[in-house]
Amino acid sequence: MLQIESNQPKITQFKEKIGLPLSKSKISVLQINLGKRCNLACTHCHVEAGPKRTEELTPEVCNQLIEVIYKFPELKIVDLTGGAPEMNYGFKPLVEAARENGKQVIVRSNLTIYFESGFEDIPEYCAKHQTRIVASLPCYLEDNVDRMRGNGVYDASIRALQWLNKLGYAQDPNLILDLVFNPQVPHTEKFSLTPNQSTLQQDYQRFLREHFDVEFNNLFTITNLPIGRVQQHLQRKQLYTPYLQFLEAHFNGDTVENLMCRNELSIDYLGNIYDCDFNQMTNIPAKTRTGETLTVAKLLEAGRLDLIDEVQTAPYCYGCTAGSGSSCGGALV
Repeated sequence: MLQIESNQPKITQFKEKIGLPLSKSKISVLQINLGKRCNLACTHCHVEAGPKRTEELTPEVCNQLIEVIYKFPELKIVDLTGGAPEMNYGFKPLVEAARENGKQVIVRSNLTIYFESGFEDIPEYCAKHQTRIVASLPCYLEDNVDRMRGNGVYDASIRALQWLNKLGYAQDPNLILDLVFNPQVPHTEKFSLTPNQSTLQQDYQRFLREHFDVEFNNLFTITNLPIGRVQQHLQRKQLYTPYLQFLEAHFNGDTVENLMCRNELSIDYLGNIYDCDFNQMTNIPAKTRTGETLTVAKLLEAGRLDLIDEVQTAPYCYGCTAGSGSSCGGALV
């Protein structure tokens, strides 16, 4: 019988490492996980999304979120993720509500969704509404991408990028196209941090331009946090605790000020509120000063977004603070 390693790592509590509670800043970002429906089942997916998942946003929560978007002008960014956000209920209504209110919309796309039946209009739709596309391309080499995301994903991703370029993405300053690098999930204790983001971006741009005439704006390097499918893999390999210890050993205090959890609210498909998408996937809800958990409905009832003083932390927070740091927007320092 396979022995699964304990998920209680022998490492310093994150709050002790930084010496004080991690304080929440003014909320300016609403990150909404529209659901777990996805046409892919990537090995590094912390959401554990896939074609067999059915969880998605409800009409009630979608309407509440639209009300939040209209009600709070301090929100600058509406960040839509999943699963494949384009597949899940509420995608277009939320895009349109956010754009009507002058907010930047980020769509975190796997690119291959554009070739699925019923979603062929998505590239043109995103261009029309000037959404910023942050697309997963965990390597610029085909073998590495297909190993992580499935056979044929690299080829489809390249065709999708070419499609977006033809629509003006990475050419028009209002049509921003960013790519996301994820390292290979470790199979031994030879762990490594993400490469230098600026240098790797130049490598990506040179390779994709020379081989496919593809252009993009920015590359974001994102560390694989030990949750979801990555955690399961590490536990099977008896690497979970060593990996967390590696991340702690490379803790960089300069990253803390820029952590994405400090100025965002992460919303799940049921309307529950978390400090970040990672806490959402491990079911660690955000809490008010009095210890109350929050929902979108409670935000509307309170009439304000800034109800949280302290970010809830966990051992995997070292993944966001190791080396140059890691966030949904890439390196932090």
